[in-house]
Amino acid sequence: MTIPAWKPIADAKRQATLDAIPQKWRITEPIPSPAEQRDVTGPYIQQYLSAREIEITELDAYAIAEKTTTGEWTAVEVTEAFCHRAALAHQFVSCLHEIFFDAAIEDAKKLDAYFAEHKKPLGPLHGLPVSLKDQFHVKGVETTMGYVGWIGTFQGIKGDARRGVFESELVRELRALGAVLYCKTSVPATLMCGETVNNIITYTTNPKNRLLACGGSSGGEGALIALKGSPGGFGTDIGGSVRIPAVFNGLFGIRPSSGRIPYEGAANSMDGQNTILSVIGPLAGTARSLQLLFKAVLSQQPWLYDPLVLEVPWRSDVEQETRALVEQSANDPSKLAFAIMKHDGIVLPHPPIARALNIVEQTLKRLGHKVIEWNPPSHATAVKLASAAYGFDGGADVQYHFDLSGEGPAPQVIVGGNLAQKNAMEIAQVNVAKREYQKLYMDYWNSTAELTGTGRPVDAVLCAAAAHAAVIPTQYVHVGYTSFLNLLDYTGVVFPVTNADKAVDVAQRETFLSELDERSYRGYDAEVYDGAPAGVQLFGRRLQEEKLLVLAEYVSAAVAGASA
Repeated sequence: MTIPAWKPIADAKRQATLDAIPQKWRITEPIPSPAEQRDVTGPYIQQYLSAREIEITELDAYAIAEKTTTGEWTAVEVTEAFCHRAALAHQFVSCLHEIFFDAAIEDAKKLDAYFAEHKKPLGPLHGLPVSLKDQFHVKGVETTMGYVGWIGTFQGIKGDARRGVFESELVRELRALGAVLYCKTSVPATLMCGETVNNIITYTTNPKNRLLACGGSSGGEGALIALKGSPGGFGTDIGGSVRIPAVFNGLFGIRPSSGRIPYEGAANSMDGQNTILSVIGPLAGTARSLQLLFKAVLSQQPWLYDPLVLEVPWRSDVEQETRALVEQSANDPSKLAFAIMKHDGIVLPHPPIARALNIVEQTLKRLGHKVIEWNPPSHATAVKLASAAYGFDGGADVQYHFDLSGEGPAPQVIVGGNLAQKNAMEIAQVNVAKREYQKLYMDYWNSTAELTGTGRPVDAVLCAAAAHAAVIPTQYVHVGYTSFLNLLDYTGVVFPVTNADKAVDVAQRETFLSELDERSYRGYDAEVYDGAPAGVQLFGRRLQEEKLLVLAEYVSAAVAGASA
């Protein structure tokens, strides 16, 4: 059998990533198979760490920043602890594309020297390690985005002078904020996949249940942060690519509206498709960590450096108004109103997700909040329009990048080569239909003011972020629970609720909404899913990031408190 020309290149790149791990951090004994050891989080990974490393890495980004910005902890010690834990995480679940620990430690030394001289931090993220999805260009580090044909190039272009010296705008801002960059995480080739698989890294599994996927396309971020190999990082989201990995890994993640976080200088698929813009959002272990990262980036005034960023600084007044509503609701629950969408009319959630939604709904009702049923304009229309936008070029862009090496896509990755490219008139028709749908959804949202009792429409809506808790490889069949928000350009935050339990989450359905619904249902196996994180999505209207982050913090804390 002839070995494809691209395979040795991919194998060498994969090995180079492993070789970048210091010898002292390499695991010498065989790593148990997923069947033998599903969950490699918590005590399992901690066995390889010192007590001090555990103390550092178990804190969330917010708490770490409190210590590094005050000089209580040094940037070097924190960076080394996270580099070690990230190295272990990669050996368990293959979540890293690029490792640059040495450069990170040198940067950390400079930050410590700065603090020693000036007696103050460089910025609000001083000494905080931050991981990045492998779309962001970092000086001295390669960006492959999962394509073999990008190895040794700049986004597939051989000899491009930007290779190794260019940095994305977000990277520049994170450095200015004092963050320490130390690794880039795995993605599916094309980025258009709910799993993380490519011919370089092969497959990134879910740390909580390695029989399942970690999500995509920011899957490496989700897996790394779940293993606490990073306190927080940044991914991108065009159809759910921040929220899916976050919720699959039991994390918090935000899909902001377009124009808030700078995308300038980041690699991408289908660049120039503007009907649904990909956006950048953070993932982290807590809601307050998301706010820290989000607010810090906005403090850099990204609208001065990225022409697509809106001049909308962090709105402290919106944050405080929302916190005031939350505080007032302790005595008067009618101050807040929510809606719940138990399914999208296309695919019903699997039992663990249905249970997670019910837990949140019952928690809010016990607190006395009004919770109404969400019956919006057809989500089937949203799915159809989003799919049309993703396929405008008939898959030409991603096929071109596969052809650079001659590699083929994994079965989960849909290239779209059987689709015809759309002409200008067809694209315009989709854009008109999208605008009309956005108007219908806006009007429906406004109409809920008649039902809430607060004198205003619902404050936020709860729904699934995916039909399943993580997913069995190749079984991701419906992205409609996330892509509709991309079409609307609404703000969405996901948060953890519970875990799948084979003794409780028993499949009992006999009727189905559609053929797709039945296909999704048949993919549910209570035994396989056991232990997987099960979370939900809270969404609000466009540009409501400050409000949604506060509400997500409140609701998630209420749920956690109710189950404690």
